[in-house]
Amino acid sequence: MGDFANLLLGFQIAITPYNLGIAFIGIILGTIIGVLPGLGGANGVAILLPVTFTMPPTSAIILLTCVYWGALFGGAITSILFNIPGEPWSVATTFDGHPMAKQGRGGQALTAAFTSSFVGAFFAIVLVSFFAGPLAELALKFGPPEFFAIQLLTFSAFVGLGGGSPVKTVASIFIGFILAAVGLDIVTGQLRLTFGSVELMRGFSFIVAVIGLFGLGEIFLSVEEGLELRGVTTRVRFREILATWRELLGYKRTFLRSAFIGFWMGFKPGGATPASFMSYGFAKRFSKHPEKFGTGAIEGVIAPETAAHAAGVAALLPMITLGIPGSPTAAVMLGGFLIWGLQPGPMLFKERPEFVWGLIASMYTGNVIGVLIVLLFVPAFAAILRIPFAILTPLIVFVCAIGAYAVSNAMLDIWYMLIFGVVGYVFKKLDYPLAPLVLALVLGDLAENALRQSLIMSQGNPGIFFWSPISAGITVAALFLFFWPLLAPLLRRTRGAPEPVAH
Repeated sequence: MGDFANLLLGFQIAITPYNLGIAFIGIILGTIIGVLPGLGGANGVAILLPVTFTMPPTSAIILLTCVYWGALFGGAITSILFNIPGEPWSVATTFDGHPMAKQGRGGQALTAAFTSSFVGAFFAIVLVSFFAGPLAELALKFGPPEFFAIQLLTFSAFVGLGGGSPVKTVASIFIGFILAAVGLDIVTGQLRLTFGSVELMRGFSFIVAVIGLFGLGEIFLSVEEGLELRGVTTRVRFREILATWRELLGYKRTFLRSAFIGFWMGFKPGGATPASFMSYGFAKRFSKHPEKFGTGAIEGVIAPETAAHAAGVAALLPMITLGIPGSPTAAVMLGGFLIWGLQPGPMLFKERPEFVWGLIASMYTGNVIGVLIVLLFVPAFAAILRIPFAILTPLIVFVCAIGAYAVSNAMLDIWYMLIFGVVGYVFKKLDYPLAPLVLALVLGDLAENALRQSLIMSQGNPGIFFWSPISAGITVAALFLFFWPLLAPLLRRTRGAPEPVAH
């Protein structure tokens, strides 16, 4: 009852007219930030952080978290409409969201994405509200071996659940690892794969790579096929949104499974991106029609969006309870805590309950406001597809170039974007999956650091990944998924063996 009473106190603070207005402004700004490639939630929060210095801490954190929610919502818009992920965790949404848009089902895809985002976030917020303490204690048990085991499970899920060629998937992952290794080795301080180039010291930006691989790669394919001076016929009315909601009721298991995956993965740094990929893989594995994935399956939109938003909420939990940020955006917010004179940790719940519970309550109100706003504009977003792609193409390339340049204010990033665009085009022509490459590029450094820290701790003994029950269980699951393409045919042959004839 204590937590329930505190939550009511939080709602009394969060639903004041001033804080509701702040939440509304934050959602609008965050959605715009999420749509623009190269910005993202972390950069948006960092840009707006100085604005909060004169605000009450509770109102300030409400503004920043709502910018975060808006960026989560906005990342799905360009992913679905133009195959350009606005956020790293939106990459998996492109796999089925964009095909749905090209089929004239853009409104349905957007409705499914926004609704799934709300469901995933709401599920995670409920868990945060009533299980913050025990979940924080669980997070404390995670060290480098557990983190590496989770990374290994994420990559193995692509091999075992991807459905395509395992050889091509592994090749794509290794190319991503090679690209992630370019630059400065943060453990030894040595340069790797720079070939004497100063520009390569900073490595390759994930945003630049994604803009090129997905955005320009799709445009190059469209140019090859011939640009048409007609748009996609699509007209969305409110009754079609209701029809989509009725269809979504048939995917309760996908919602629940994806929300659990997202919340579990959200504890560790960068968890939203692998959560969306892993959730997509499991949805495809357990679907009644896995062959439809990649061609416009609505379940392929539900899974990654639900998981990404659940992970986005879960990433804030270790920051509040332990002072350990679970995402880049949470790290920026942690800086805000210190500037406002607040020390994250267990004592924060006792010393400033109005702040903590006002923040948790604002998660409820912010997500409700967010989903209502984006659903209201679904017809407007879908109407963009009626503009001929031949007219949209120059605008998309221009926005991509701005997004790539904004990452580091470097002209070289635009050339990188063009190179990655050619790579994306070649991968699609050769039927190599892009998602494993992107995931390895994002998580390569994190996985490598966790592996090396673990081996340093054990003086080179790989058995450290089996020393604790958590890391052992996750590692075994990862190895099983990795070798599943080899095991599956053996199991099928075993089951299909003729029964001995009785005499």
